[in-house]
Amino acid sequence: MSRPTPALVSEAGARALPRWVLLILCLAYLLPGQWLRDAWRHADLAAYGHMAALARGDATWLQPLLAGLLPEDGALLPYWLGASAIRALPWLDPVLASRLPFVLVLAAVFALVWYATFHLARTEAAQPAPFAFGGEADAVNYARALADAALLALMATLGLMQLGHEATSDVVQLLGVSLWMYGLASAPYRPGRSQAAVVAALALLALSGAPVLALLLGVAGGVIAHFSRFDGARRLRIGLLVGCGVVAALASATQAWSWRLVAPAQIDASSLLRQLAWFTWPTLPLALWTLWRWRGFVARRHVAVPLGQALVTLGVALGMGGSDRAMLLALPALAVLAALALPTLERGWSAMVDWFSLFFFTLAAVFIWAYYLALQTAWPPRLAANLQRLAPDLVVSFEPLNLLLALAATLAWLALVRWRTSRQRAALWRSLALPAGGVVLAWVLAMTLWLQPLNLGRSNQVLLQRVQTLIPPQAGCVGVPRGARSLHATLEAQGGWKVRAGEAAWRCDWVVQPMPRGTTPPTPPGWETAGVVERPTERDTRYWVLRLRPRSALATERSPGHQG
Repeated sequence: MSRPTPALVSEAGARALPRWVLLILCLAYLLPGQWLRDAWRHADLAAYGHMAALARGDATWLQPLLAGLLPEDGALLPYWLGASAIRALPWLDPVLASRLPFVLVLAAVFALVWYATFHLARTEAAQPAPFAFGGEADAVNYARALADAALLALMATLGLMQLGHEATSDVVQLLGVSLWMYGLASAPYRPGRSQAAVVAALALLALSGAPVLALLLGVAGGVIAHFSRFDGARRLRIGLLVGCGVVAALASATQAWSWRLVAPAQIDASSLLRQLAWFTWPTLPLALWTLWRWRGFVARRHVAVPLGQALVTLGVALGMGGSDRAMLLALPALAVLAALALPTLERGWSAMVDWFSLFFFTLAAVFIWAYYLALQTAWPPRLAANLQRLAPDLVVSFEPLNLLLALAATLAWLALVRWRTSRQRAALWRSLALPAGGVVLAWVLAMTLWLQPLNLGRSNQVLLQRVQTLIPPQAGCVGVPRGARSLHATLEAQGGWKVRAGEAAWRCDWVVQPMPRGTTPPTPPGWETAGVVERPTERDTRYWVLRLRPRSALATERSPGHQG
């Protein structure tokens, strides 16, 4: 006898989200921040440096070197995508061109999460309980409503907002885990397609710097498939075994095996829990509620597939010391689990999520608009003074298109709030409409009203301009004995110099040396300081530019007649 399902959904509750609304939400999430945004420091800028080196032909496709160094993440496929786009779109800004494939990758993640949820919700164990006098949701309509909810949950997750818009290997890994979940979810209905999906998913992970994660997911998928009641799902063990073999071959051929584990003693548990709570909001609380309400169905596919992926990816994130980029890979699975909570959620919990989202994102919008007003008009004076103190070099220009887009997003938010409080109260996905819309609002406002100060604070453009006043374009070679990979990308991909790192840096005539404020780098014999520059919003580091003194000057100093 089958266990009664905890889901109770009426026919009205399974009403689908209008397709045009879902499409506009997705576009509003995907497109802002792609144009006019500089490559930001750290992973985003470093990835662009490797892509630009490949596009220029300064590196080989199997060794995308930047300043003579291989990528820190051991990936290849993300840099192939970015470099190919730069070459294929020479009329576009190279940074924008390199970013376009990753917009499509994130769109594919959205589609895969939707279809994975749709297939999982169609299984008999996931269906809502029948009503005594009829009127329960139709199976297909219920699955479609849950899929809409999962996509809204993914867009509402705070951790995806920035990292999902970067052109890095993390986004390609996100595609890999989403494709894995889709392959397992669709196995009973699309057996051939699911076999290809799991093999491709594991290969994507191997080529994007996560071969160990790929093998772990291959094993987890094999366990889930082995105990499945569906013949198509059990046959998926073949595809998973093949995929693991492909992972081993690709990782060995590209030398992608690497361990980035952190000792348990080095992990701050309280900090990790705070980061996890913020990064996964609101999906993690809903996912935990799902595990409680569906606790009798943990071995069933609709719970086992996303739960297996979430456990593997969160375990990897924990092993890496709570890395937010590893935590990113748990978001698709948590979104599916969060959607499964909605048919069991009490009205009080739903109202709490709504009110929190309403106040939080409305206050965030007011905050962004207030600082934008201070940027453009110097009023309110206190906010303007704060901006002058934080970014004294900031000079902003008025962008009418950005203002119109921000106004449209704000009006759409007000319309969504009115709609949520007056109509469609029975819709299954209603509790995630405000969180998803609030995240879209915050991202659009940040990428329109705050784009100029964010570019100043998070890119290296001003630093590059200041270095260019000291190092001539014809210098050819600039050394960086120690420094972040994003500094290499700034000098080589954006500055046009050939960069050498490590000990090879001293074979150049110019060296850029980042040092903590208050310290002076040791100057080797024959070198002199050409100048010291800073990033506008970086207060603890200064960049020393050293120059190799000409041989004629050294010879003059050493001559007997030279007077010091």
